[in-house]
Amino acid sequence: MTEAAVPTAADPAAAVPEAADPDATVPRAAVRSPLPRPYLLWLAGTQAGLLGDAALYFALGWATSAHGGGATGLVLTAITVPRTALVLLGGAVADRVGARRVMLAADAVMLVATAALALVAGSRGTPLWLLVAAAAVIGTVDAFHLPASGSMPNRLVPADRLPRALALRQAGGQGAALLGAPLGGLLVAVGGLPGAAVADAASFGVVLLVLLRLRPGAAAPSAAPSDAPAGLLREAASGVRLALRDPLLRAALLLTGAAAGALLPVMSLLAPLLARAHGWTAGTAGLVTGGQAAGVLAVAGLIAWRGGLPRAGVGAAAGLCTASVGVTLLALAAGPAAAVAGSAVTGVGSGLFACHLGPLVAAGAPDSHLSRVQALLTLVQSGALVLANALLGVLADTAGATLPTLLCALAAGTAGLTALAGPTLRRA
Repeated sequence: MTEAAVPTAADPAAAVPEAADPDATVPRAAVRSPLPRPYLLWLAGTQAGLLGDAALYFALGWATSAHGGGATGLVLTAITVPRTALVLLGGAVADRVGARRVMLAADAVMLVATAALALVAGSRGTPLWLLVAAAAVIGTVDAFHLPASGSMPNRLVPADRLPRALALRQAGGQGAALLGAPLGGLLVAVGGLPGAAVADAASFGVVLLVLLRLRPGAAAPSAAPSDAPAGLLREAASGVRLALRDPLLRAALLLTGAAAGALLPVMSLLAPLLARAHGWTAGTAGLVTGGQAAGVLAVAGLIAWRGGLPRAGVGAAAGLCTASVGVTLLALAAGPAAAVAGSAVTGVGSGLFACHLGPLVAAGAPDSHLSRVQALLTLVQSGALVLANALLGVLADTAGATLPTLLCALAAGTAGLTALAGPTLRRA
């Protein structure tokens, strides 16, 4: 696929395309046009990598749990800190040298790292230093891989099919998350952490083969040539300036942070605490989490097939309002059936939000800053999640899990209604 012409404006903010006519409609034939084969090939390889990663994450968590809660927190921190600290730099690198090249390098590093993890764990067991080192490598590579990978749909899919492409990717991610933990458990039962690491290394080999088959032009560097190229830190800062100056990107990133802080901790942090407070089993808690994933999958699959709403901003805001209702039902649920229903509604809302806001951000990013905008998206999500987890965890310890869950519902609903009230996202 040939990339669009690169803007040559000296000021990155000047390269932002004008907003699309809100009254324009996408022809039905365009909405139902098949997705490009290079994108489907890349997505298939990416899904193999996600499944291997999910299995390895389960295996790492299981191995770390043997060292206690403090060790678990240390390993999670070893992933989060380098990913958050380096992600803007990773976006600048991908925009400068090309997303495909960055992903090739990142996947090659992870193939070697997971193979080494399998060898060391097989001979020395799972000491804490090994788990922390593996987590630090994962977090560092993520900082460069995530922005590059996030920009690939823009590089491989025409704008009129981008919402469906991103929805299909969202559905695949949820599927990998659902299957990854059971697969990880099976691999650990058969071969321990080394078995899961070998499987993940094989998945990275699949991803490398897929990337090598893509035409180099499909993911060529998007940054315009310059006689005096700026330093990487300066280029990373230009992505931040771009988002701050563009009203649509600024509003979308703010809404993303609100959604991440209000919704992501519900299933990962609060739902297990609610289940324990009700005296439910781990299996029941798993069903509650599965309800959320099923809701996201259903919406993502429908949008991948039929396309999204004409106004993506309205769809994203409506998704937050829907998720707010689901979180409220979950917080007030007296039995497992009501909790699963609430989590499913939450998943429907989360899917609506992600599948509409993602294309909005992607369409608002100029070709010269595709990876840097994705890096900002990752940074906003990670920062909001870290802050929310800390505050909600303390509140849950002091007041129980119901109150912080209701506050998450209130925050999600408020963010959605605020987005609907403002013209920037409502008309997008």
